[in-house]
Amino acid sequence: MMEDIICAAVPAAPRYAIDWTLIEQTVMRPFVSDLKRTAQEPDFHGEGDVWTHTKMVCEELTAQPEFRSLARRQQEVVFLAALLHDVAKPRCSVLEDGVWHAPKHAPAGAKLAREYLWKECGLSGTPEAQAFREAICLLIRYHTTPLHTLQYSDAEARLRKLASNGALTPFFSLRLLHLLSTADMCGRICYDKQEVLEKVALSAEMAKESGCFDAPYPFPSDHTAHAYLSGRRIVPDAELYDETWGEVILMAGLPGTGKDTYIGEQFPSLPVVSLDGIRREKGISPTGDQSKVVSAARECAKALLRERQPFVWNATSLTPQLRQKQIRLFEDYGARVRIVYLETPWEENKRRNRNREHSVPEAVLEQMLSDLIPPERFEAQNVEWNCI
Repeated sequence: MMEDIICAAVPAAPRYAIDWTLIEQTVMRPFVSDLKRTAQEPDFHGEGDVWTHTKMVCEELTAQPEFRSLARRQQEVVFLAALLHDVAKPRCSVLEDGVWHAPKHAPAGAKLAREYLWKECGLSGTPEAQAFREAICLLIRYHTTPLHTLQYSDAEARLRKLASNGALTPFFSLRLLHLLSTADMCGRICYDKQEVLEKVALSAEMAKESGCFDAPYPFPSDHTAHAYLSGRRIVPDAELYDETWGEVILMAGLPGTGKDTYIGEQFPSLPVVSLDGIRREKGISPTGDQSKVVSAARECAKALLRERQPFVWNATSLTPQLRQKQIRLFEDYGARVRIVYLETPWEENKRRNRNREHSVPEAVLEQMLSDLIPPERFEAQNVEWNCI
């Protein structure tokens, strides 16, 4: 099994020796050639190409006493995140005025890593695989955050926001994020190494002082947590009065994950606003312009919201941007929101999609997987990850 192979590549006690030949032939085989060819800005990466930097980061990580004291599963998560943390640099790197930049390589790398771990390594469709994969992807997505924490006016809230994801996967914490970021800073040749390491260390101290270094901040209620993490200026330790009148369920997941079946079993009495249903009613292809479909769905939702009627919004809702448009609407009408994200193993997902009466082309399904960003804990009052 590919998961066993990639985990076997993670160095172990007592020597923590890294077998780079094995890693190049297994975990990093799809990426290593491009990483070797990708240049970096010499002022910040005097070591040269991205693969050289990646190896240095991993060596620095495994030399850390803190890494060696981690539970084995945590070691696997943070080491694999270190291996994959810059996999998007080959596609993101640009030369501007003689200077190399790699804008947005961290979120792009998280998506690339997710697709690889999901499809090629079989890490999907079970709670353990889901939690393991997403912890790796969260570390990749946010690996540059500790370096910039102190420049934000809402730094404490940002740290608590990221830490909240520990409620969804027990393998993610700000401790691991700062450990990865420290290794990332150490694993390079640059003129400002001491300065950047101090910034990461100060970010870690702030996370400790903010009560979210090892676990999510203990808000008194989900409603208080969502209000605070959404940017409202409230005292996080004081329970906020919940003025919402009821709950809207926002479904999320690829086509073929079983959302219709799940809704029928879990919410049989609730009205359903289904984008697939509206497409069929209006004769609009899933690959065509969706503006009329979304507009019609939102009008249906508004009618239910005006009546203060709980309901289910049934759509793929694959990205934060798509989810937030609907969440803002639901919350503007005084509802609270629960996001229910579903996934199933990749081969089963494709089989179910093929067997659906209204299947989507497999190439479209593949593209949807590459776009997918599962919901993070701070996006709504309640967020669930489920495997069916």
